[in-house]
This record gives sequence, structure tokens and C-alpha cells, in this order.
Amino acid sequence: MNEQGPLRLRITVVYAVLMLFGAAIAVKLFSIQFMEGDKWRAKAVNVATAMRSVQSERGHIFSDDDRLLATSVPEYEIRMDMRADGLTAAAFASNVDSLSWELSELFGDRTMQEYRRDLIDAHARGERYYLIKRRCDHEQLQAMKRMPLFRLGRNRSGFIADKHMVRIRPFGRLASRTVGYLLKDSTAIGLEAGYAEWLQGITGKRLERRLTGGVWMPVDGGEGQDPVPGDDVHTTIDMNLQDVADDALAAQLRKNGAHHGCVVVMETQTGYIKAISNLTLQKDSTYTEDYNYAVGASTEPGSTFKIAALMVALEDGLASLDQIVDTRGGKHKFYDRWMRDSHDGGYGRISLRRALEVSSNTGISQAIDNAYKSDPKRFVEGLRGLGFGSTLGIRIPGEGMPVLRGPEDKKLWSGTSLPWMSIGYEVSLTPLRILTFYNAIANEGRMVQPQFVRSVSRNGKVIERFPPVTLNERICSKATLDKLRGVLEGVVDSGTAVNLRSAHFRIAGKTGTAQIASDKAGYKVNGVSYQASFVGYFPAGAPKYTCIVVVSSPSMRGVYGNVVAGPVFREIADKIYSNRLEMQTTVAQVDTVYHTPVSFGGNRADLLTVMDGLKIPVRIEGDSEWATTQATDSAVVVAPRAVPAEGTGMIPNVIGMGLRDAMYILENHGLRVRLSGSGMVKKQSPAPGTRPVKGTTVTLELAT
Repeated sequence: MNEQGPLRLRITVVYAVLMLFGAAIAVKLFSIQFMEGDKWRAKAVNVATAMRSVQSERGHIFSDDDRLLATSVPEYEIRMDMRADGLTAAAFASNVDSLSWELSELFGDRTMQEYRRDLIDAHARGERYYLIKRRCDHEQLQAMKRMPLFRLGRNRSGFIADKHMVRIRPFGRLASRTVGYLLKDSTAIGLEAGYAEWLQGITGKRLERRLTGGVWMPVDGGEGQDPVPGDDVHTTIDMNLQDVADDALAAQLRKNGAHHGCVVVMETQTGYIKAISNLTLQKDSTYTEDYNYAVGASTEPGSTFKIAALMVALEDGLASLDQIVDTRGGKHKFYDRWMRDSHDGGYGRISLRRALEVSSNTGISQAIDNAYKSDPKRFVEGLRGLGFGSTLGIRIPGEGMPVLRGPEDKKLWSGTSLPWMSIGYEVSLTPLRILTFYNAIANEGRMVQPQFVRSVSRNGKVIERFPPVTLNERICSKATLDKLRGVLEGVVDSGTAVNLRSAHFRIAGKTGTAQIASDKAGYKVNGVSYQASFVGYFPAGAPKYTCIVVVSSPSMRGVYGNVVAGPVFREIADKIYSNRLEMQTTVAQVDTVYHTPVSFGGNRADLLTVMDGLKIPVRIEGDSEWATTQATDSAVVVAPRAVPAEGTGMIPNVIGMGLRDAMYILENHGLRVRLSGSGMVKKQSPAPGTRPVKGTTVTLELAT
């Protein structure tokens, strides 16, 4: 008994300590649960939930004729809460087979058995945010909402659809680099970047709960702030002209095996850019837009710069177009460096005017060297006064920096710098800068800034306008301007661009061919890379449009601007002239026989206005908003066209109409449109008069 006493004492002490420890735990639990419960629950909520950003819907980018160049469309990530309050085990078990089969049928990425296995495993684990499918479109979302189990609603099925907005460009390659796009790191290029302050809108907030694995799930009924959609940007780009420019450039690049090229069309008086295309040869022999050469590539312009050099000399009174220059057999040595003409043997003794028309390097460089060799700084300052030393300040990021050295650059300036600058070497400029200079010549000496955007709107109302911006009210005197405009017309009439002469209207411009030293230039001919260009305006007497074409590294058929770049300019000018009635002052008549023209069907009032303006005899039958046309021996018959009213559920008949009117009618009926060809609508599918299902796309086949 005496031996058991100490043992019992020790057991009693241990037991008492354990009881006290247990009582302390119980007291603490009671305190946490009932006395401090509110505080700890608040902390738990703060740790597990947070206000997170909600992406706003980015504004649309429209063309000048209100076609969508860039827009945001919804894309959905489909998930499932396997522990949703209303999702019972019985409901899951009875629907999982049919749900798995329909998911497999809709997406085709996994078998029914694979879907079933994954769903059952996720349900067994009790996953709160199980991923079913990424990147679903709206039609797939609607199909999933009708599937077994999911059609019971979110609470009873656990169905979750997270909406995200993605950016698309409906016209694909056309002007894509200029319109721009968003990169994965949320940075942007092109107009998407330049006008981001309007396009991006205001980000919203919503309450989300953090789940296992770092996944965040929106909290139903949680507080937050709705995002504000971005504003819409309306560009100056004409998509009909853009299509023409892109096709013409691509065809010429393929024909000449060129590495890349660009074309820009500018409205002379306003500076509005109507078309811009930049194409690069890919490894699969196709051409795509992957760099904006017109805006960002600063290279030696070659002979297109000669007009600027002569403008400075004429303004300073140090040269005259009538002065005689000796082309010296087509080659001349400045210090230790030879300069050559493209024409073997040169041109003999010719006027400076003729030297410009035939683009004689030796003639132009001698005239400039003789005028400024004692004061080259005066020449460089004259060029800077024309704007060649600065950027244009356009809103598209990445504008190429100009290079225009002067005598103050001791390490880079030499005795040959002046003559070589006079013919477009040792100076680097973007095609857009050269175009802006020539546009000023066409615009009576007033230099305007290139503009890509006309206005910004919000909810259909214009909130910001971008009128023409004048960079230089007058680049030179009227006398100098008139002389140089005459020279540019002579280049096409009897000079290096005689192949561009048109029978219907006059073109003025200048060819350019430059050797490019860059190793990245692409193809080489006899070890040298070339850049061919043509820049000019039309009609020469009253210019409406200015255009530049630059083709880099042609490897076949030739390297000169008139044969490589000129045909692109000519095709664009011809298309614009044929489609712009205001540019056609007369209607050609053959013999004395009158031939009624074939015309598109379309809006009746517009058709009658055009017919009246062209003095075309018309016979009107009936009265309707839309009309068909038929040419007869004596007149054009304008007859009613039956177009079903919106909401009637019938696909309208647009065969025989022009693209613009056809698109207007079909889109107003809520139909999508896919195009092929150009000209008048010859065929459409589905057939007119049929009833479309939601989301129907009408394919239009066009032909001239």
C-alpha cells in the first residue's frame, strides 16, 4: 500500500493537468465560437474572398463606311460546382451519362466515356470549380444550357459560365497591322494602342472566392461595380479601296518575288488615309501583315527625294530648271567615289528639268553640289524646313525616326555626303513621310498630317472629332510649286514613268530605285538589295488622292520603280477613277450611237440621282425603296425590288445589287455575310425567301 501511494499521486496529478488542459481548450473554443465569432468570421471572409477586376468590353473600330474592322466578341469558360446547394447525388447520377454523350457530340475532343469518367471523379472530389471547356462561343454556350442536368439552372446543376471578351478582325489581313491587335501581356499595337484611352473603357470590380489551387470563383449576389464599355473609333479607311490596294500590292509582290512592300493612299486635302497595306513574304510563300513598313520602316528613299532637293535649290535661287547639266556619259566622280546613272552612257547635256524627268543621278547631284558645296548647312536646313528632320506625330506607336545628318556631324559627314543626299542616300525616311511631302505638292503647298481616325463615338453620338491638321501652311512659293508640279507631270508624260500614262486622266509623280544596305532586306540581285518606289497624285490638274508604293528586294522581272511599284499605283488610280463619279468630268461617246449602261440594283433614290447626273435615259416602273435595273436599247428600266420587312424571318434577295446595298439589307435583317469576288452580287446562299435559323451566314458571290 505504501508503494502504491506515490504512483496514485502521480496519476492524480497527470489526470488533473489533462483535465485542466481540456477545460482550457473548451473555454477557448467557447470564446472563439460565441464571444469572438464575428471577428474571426470577418477575417475568414477577407482571406477567402476579394474584389477582383472585371474586364470591360473594348470599343469597336469602324472603317470610313461603317464596317467593323475590330470588335470584341464574348468567349466563355465553362466550369461546374460539384458541391452546389441544389445538386443532389441522385440528379448527378441520373444525368451524367446523357450529359457526357452530349458534351462529346458538341466538342468532339473526348469520348463519352472519358467525359463520364472525369465528371464522376470531379464529383467524388467535390470540386467547386471544375473545368469542362475553355473558349466556347455563344452558340456552344446556348447548346450547353439545353443539355441534361445543365438545363436545371446553376443552383441545381452547378453550371458556371465565365464570360471573357476576345478581339477579332472580321476583314482578316486587310489593314490588320494598322488597325492593330492586343498582345498576351495586354499591350497593343496600331490604332488599338494609339486610341486605347477611348477604346479600353473602365474596368469593373466583383467579389470572388478563392478556392483550392488558387482558382477564383465569382460570388453570387456579391457586391461590385459593373465595367464601362469602351468608345467606338471611326477610321478614315475605305474598305473597298483597301481591298483594291491590298490585292494590287500582293499580286505585284508575287510577280516580282519581292520580300515585302507597302502602299498608302491619302486624301489630298484632308490627309485622311483611305487605304494602307503592308505585306511580308512568309516561309510558306504567302504574304501577311506582320510589320507596318509605311509607318515604322525608315530607309533611304532614293530618287523620290530628288524633288525635295531641287525644291530647296529653287527656293534659294541657286538652281533653275532651264539650266544645262552635263551627265558626263552616265558617271561622275565626287572625290574618291563614283556616281552612276541607271542609263548606260548617260543623257548628254540636258536641262535640269529633263534630268528630273529621266531621273539622272549625275545631273541632279552636280547641280546640288555646285550650289551648296561651299555652304552645305544651308541645304540641310532647307530640307529640315520641309519637315524631313522630324516625325509626323501620328497616334500609331512606332513611327520610324528620320535620319538627316548635317555638316555638324563631323564623324559622319564627308565630301560625298552632299551629292549623295541630293539623290536620296545618306538620309532615311518612312514611306509615310515621303507621301506627306508629295501630298503637300498636290495640295497647293499646304502640308497636312496623315490621319487614320475621323471621330470617336459613345452610344452612337460623336464625342471627339479629328479634323485635318496643318503641319506647314506653305512649303514653298507658288512659283516653285508650279514648276515642280510641271516636272512631276513630265515624269509620267515623257520620263521614267511613261508606262503609267492614262487615257482618261493625268497622273503626276516620281519613280525611285534605291540600293539597300541592310542585311535584313531580303532577296538580293547580283549581291545587292533594291527598293523600288513610286509616289504621286491624280488627277494631276486637280489632285484628289496621293499614293506611294514601295516594294523591297524584288528578285525577278526588274528592280526599277516604274515597272515594280508603278503598276500598283496605276491599278489603284484606275479603280478610284472608275468608281468616283465626281472625278469624271465627261462621259465618253463612241460614234453617235448611244449605249445604255449596265448598272447595279440598289436604293431607288440613289439610282435615279446617278442616272440624272450622268444624263442617262430612265424608264421608271412602280414605286419602292429598292429597285432593280435593266439596260434596254433606249433607256435603263428601274423596276421595284421586293425586299421583305425586317422581322419577317425571310432572307432578302440581293442578287444584282452592289455590295454596299446588299450588305446593308442583309445586316439589317440580323444576318451575317461572307464574301467572295468583287463587283455585282451574282449568287447568294441560302436562297432568297428561305427562313434563316439564328446565326445564319449568307454567302455572296460577286463578279464584274
